[in-house]
Amino acid sequence: MDQNSATIITIGDELLIGQVIDTNSAFIAQALNAIGVKVTSRIAVGDEQLAISNALDTAISQNQIVILTGGLGPTSDDITKPLLMDYFGGSLIVHQPTLDHITYIFEQVHKRPMIDRNRKQAEVPDTCEVLFNETGTAPGMLFKKNGAFIFSLPGVPHEMKWLTENKVIPILQTHLNIGFVAHRTLLTAGIGESFLAELILDFENNLPTDIKLAYLPNFGMVRLRLSGSNADGSILNKTLDTQFELLKKAVAEYLVTDEDETMEVVVGKMLKASGQTVATAESCTGGFIGHLLSKHAGSSQFYTGGIISYDNRIKTEFLDVPTSILQTVGAVSKEAVEQMAQAVREKMNTDYAISVSGIMGPTGKTDEKPLGMVWVGVANKEKVVSKVFYLRFERQRNIEITATQAINLLRLLIINKI
Repeated sequence: MDQNSATIITIGDELLIGQVIDTNSAFIAQALNAIGVKVTSRIAVGDEQLAISNALDTAISQNQIVILTGGLGPTSDDITKPLLMDYFGGSLIVHQPTLDHITYIFEQVHKRPMIDRNRKQAEVPDTCEVLFNETGTAPGMLFKKNGAFIFSLPGVPHEMKWLTENKVIPILQTHLNIGFVAHRTLLTAGIGESFLAELILDFENNLPTDIKLAYLPNFGMVRLRLSGSNADGSILNKTLDTQFELLKKAVAEYLVTDEDETMEVVVGKMLKASGQTVATAESCTGGFIGHLLSKHAGSSQFYTGGIISYDNRIKTEFLDVPTSILQTVGAVSKEAVEQMAQAVREKMNTDYAISVSGIMGPTGKTDEKPLGMVWVGVANKEKVVSKVFYLRFERQRNIEITATQAINLLRLLIINKI
């Protein structure tokens, strides 16, 4: 058994058929990693007793920490609790604080009567330590076997998160001798992953053996992450800081930020710091750029709003795109997006503007304009700049890449690199 290592087991047929995306594992893995616990495997199993038991056998034999999520609800397909009672022995008892909590939720909050199905959620195996769940009706449970800590958590994401942060992590920090794990992350743009690897080859070859470099490409950007572990946190952080400074110098020409943050956060910080604003005019992205710019708290300080000009009539009536442009070069053109950017900036009285128009697919292509062709425009009071992109993915990914590239183009305009 590996000390301070973990396996995450997610339970539910809905995960295996793709009906629900497993975000729980990612959250738990990040929380464990932050306290120095290494996740060695993630296992997804359906609502089937033998599969869950086999997964537990494997996980407990290999890891000191096992975390299960899912299968703790009140319906017949939620089989985790009775299975754990059989697996660890014992019998079901009523956990009175949980019963009181469930009663309060139904009778006082929802103004609905309790039924037996809901009362049974307060039943737990007497071989477990109950992890009281303030955010829902299914309690978490902690079992111990052969030196391993086995946690069972609800699959509902907000309940799982609360129990992980307020119960699981404190228990592990109290009972296990956990070392230190730390990371440093930066974001680059304007260079592909393979070319970036060539650029920093000497740096990577000279890294200390306990520091690892990871390449994380996404949407035309590449994040670089340095990771390390050490029993002494001060030594680890000093080593990481030294190597991170060297890495930043090596990629200085392409560096966007030396923090683990998204492009829209970077640009939002820049605009807030200068007291400037931006507006958007979107066609093919349907408001996705505005969504990214406005999704974080404080975005009202720099993002004023946008116009979704999906139909050409909106481009002409609200963004003053001449019909002559639409009839000649078309909506997906340099001329159209530059006019869209200028118009939305002027109409919303902002310092900057972003505009996009393209063919996201899977239909709409012509001989002159293939699927994935996108024009992006950015403007300030002095100039407007546009750039064409040729994307090759399915519709949603094309939209997401376009949005990130558009915000990056704005960043380049702000820092006077275009």
